[in-house]
Amino acid sequence: MGSILRLTMAAPSPAGRLRPGRQAAAWPLLGLLLSGCIGDQTGAVVQKAALAVPREAPRTTGRERTASDADHAKLVASFGGEYRSPATLRLVSDVTDRLVKATERPEETYAVTLLDSPVINAFALPSGRLYVTRGLLALASDTSEVAAVLAHEIAHVTLRHATARTELALRSQLVSKVVADVLNDPVTGAQLQSQSKFALARFSRDQELEADSVGVRTLARAGYDPFGAGRFLTALSRTTALKTGTGMAGEPDMLATHPGTTERITLVTRAARLIGAPGLGVDERARYLAAIDGIAYGDNPGDGVVRGRKFLHPALGIAFEVPEGFSIENTRNAVLGTTGEGSRRLLFDQVESNPGQGLDEVLKATWNDVVEPGSLENRMVAGYPAATALSRGKDWTFRLAVIRVGETTFRMIMAAKGSTDPDGAFRRWTESLSAIDPAEARTLRPLRLVVVTAGAGETVETLAQRMVVPDKPVERFLVLNGLERGAPLRAGQTYKVVVE
Repeated sequence: MGSILRLTMAAPSPAGRLRPGRQAAAWPLLGLLLSGCIGDQTGAVVQKAALAVPREAPRTTGRERTASDADHAKLVASFGGEYRSPATLRLVSDVTDRLVKATERPEETYAVTLLDSPVINAFALPSGRLYVTRGLLALASDTSEVAAVLAHEIAHVTLRHATARTELALRSQLVSKVVADVLNDPVTGAQLQSQSKFALARFSRDQELEADSVGVRTLARAGYDPFGAGRFLTALSRTTALKTGTGMAGEPDMLATHPGTTERITLVTRAARLIGAPGLGVDERARYLAAIDGIAYGDNPGDGVVRGRKFLHPALGIAFEVPEGFSIENTRNAVLGTTGEGSRRLLFDQVESNPGQGLDEVLKATWNDVVEPGSLENRMVAGYPAATALSRGKDWTFRLAVIRVGETTFRMIMAAKGSTDPDGAFRRWTESLSAIDPAEARTLRPLRLVVVTAGAGETVETLAQRMVVPDKPVERFLVLNGLERGAPLRAGQTYKVVVE
């Protein structure tokens, strides 16, 4: 989980599988849920049987890369494996080569890998490996927007940001350790460590803004539309708002490693205007849409899927439906949900339990806060053995359950802001847990992004009716195609829609 997009040199937040949570991991995950950062990363419970070491894309000539194939394979595996789409990879590799020639280090070596993840993400390693998820490719509307993301990542490499960040972190750690251990002043050492974290965060955010500025200049020198950076970040912000249900993208706190999207949009738009007026450079929209036509969209059914208010996981054989008013998302470690105003949230994940361990013990072991006295109860839920409890925090009230289905133990948590007990909605949710209907499982097919041509008289609403999405088809169509509400469609123009 984490931010929707991490254009960063740091280790990525991979989109892995819905794995059993450890005791210490329970509270941070729920804390993220309550903060409103509903993650964008899909998950599943079952690992894929095997992973081949991905083949590299065409690359520029230059220095040899230092990252081992084993490390590369592990990273790719954490994002669901390599996504095979020759036409898409060819376009992204061509764009990369064109950008590299426009940088101050045209001799650098780069290799592009497409990742089979619906997460909107891209990142670079100091070795020159670039990674782009299919989720990001689905969101971009033209070649200049993808080029803007790649230019940002290449800027991180050419500016040696990873090395500088590592040196600052090591230096900060060393100063804190010397003060605490050698000078026997742990209080001052702790204060310095806190200050160094802020300095590192500020440094990281400054790096992001620097990479944005350099990336826009590189974009223009390569002949692409420099305003593509602002368009993509705007689409990213709109997507974040759709996922959080807040109507606006959330901004990071003071220790966030990335500046707010609004700040970044302002910066890249200003940088583009210094280069020239809109219309400068090419966007190659038609070429881009042709290259991504037919790529996978959203969750892989084998990893669990969301269909409206229902979550289905064929591999685990389970399904449930959330109460009216909730929207849900399948993330790396859990299924997360929220109501539109954010006053109620929920979490579903898998937890570890030892043979012979009582479910009441599992519940207490995976919950770091106080359970309301007398509320812990062993009972049957939806025909399965379960333990349920109530917990009250300062600002939230929680209903908790751990449910054993066969040999697997799941946890279901619903939180309501304030002192209101969400017991009614919680019971409806937990009682909806059931074995998945095999016939329904067979109907779950991967979603695809296809490019269609608008006919005479077609509107946003008529094309949005073709969209197979969990909710808000019109809003999602607009975001996917970079359109504002009320914008007319042009007959003969191509647009993206999501279909089965």
